This record gives sequence, C-alpha cells and structure tokens, in this order.
Amino acid sequence: MSGTAVRVAESPEDLESCFAVRKEVFVAEQQVPEDLEYDEYDARAVHVLAVRDDGVPLGTGRLLTGAAAAAKNGGDAGVGALGRLAVTRAARGLGIGAALVRAIEDAARARGLTAVDLHAQTHALGFYERLGYEVYGPEFPDAGIPHRAMRKSLG
Repeated sequence: MSGTAVRVAESPEDLESCFAVRKEVFVAEQQVPEDLEYDEYDARAVHVLAVRDDGVPLGTGRLLTGAAAAAKNGGDAGVGALGRLAVTRAARGLGIGAALVRAIEDAARARGLTAVDLHAQTHALGFYERLGYEVYGPEFPDAGIPHRAMRKSLG
C-alpha cells in the first residue's frame, strides 16, 4: 500500500472523490440504483478516502454516529455504523480496504464510540471477520444484494 494515503475527507474535492469511487463500485459495477446509493446520511457522515500519491482516489468509506448510526444498528447511539466501503477494481488486493476500516475505527474511537456495526455483503464476510468483526442476525437484502450485520468492539 505504499504510495497511498488514507485520511478523513474534509474538502469538497475529497467528498467528490469519495462519491466518484462509490459511483464506480456500487452504481456502475454492482448496479445499485443511484437513488439508493446516496442518502440523507452522507451530509452528516465522517467520510474517509484512500488516494494514491498522484491524487487518484482508490477507496472510500463512511462512519455514521449518533442518531444516524442508531437508525442502522438497532438503537445504540454508542455504536458507530461503518458503511459504503468501496475500493476501485484496480486497487483491490492492495490492503486499501483494511486501511479504510482501520481509519473508520480510529474515527469512531476518537468520538468515544464503544463498537462499530456494519452491514456486509455476504461475499465480504471473510474480509470483515479477519478484521475482528462478528456476524449477528439473519441474512437480509439491501439494494437486492444479500447482507449480514456484523459488529466489532473497540474496547
């Protein structure tokens, strides 16, 4: 992963890069309808961005906190919600996804959260399990794609 930086997206250009990666991965590649991909939570979320040294965006993810996270995780405002994790096809297998998850977990810790929940596409369960997440609850569809809820304690 050398030659790549992972940071909290702060500028409008950073956010545009985050949304461009999501459009490439979720909308174009996975055929998620655009009106489902972008939601009211984007305005309040903490977005993280992985970029190559030359500025090319490679991946993104977001952290929801407070009421927005509680709406996703069953009502616990002390648990953050990791979502919209996406890595461009060209950057997969380089450790970008794991670095983005760690950055989101760091942002959650900095905000005093005790755990992070996520809704993983079932094909990605092993990836999240290797990072310490545990599956709970039944499988469910999201945008027509099978998912499972997962959680990791930040203790």
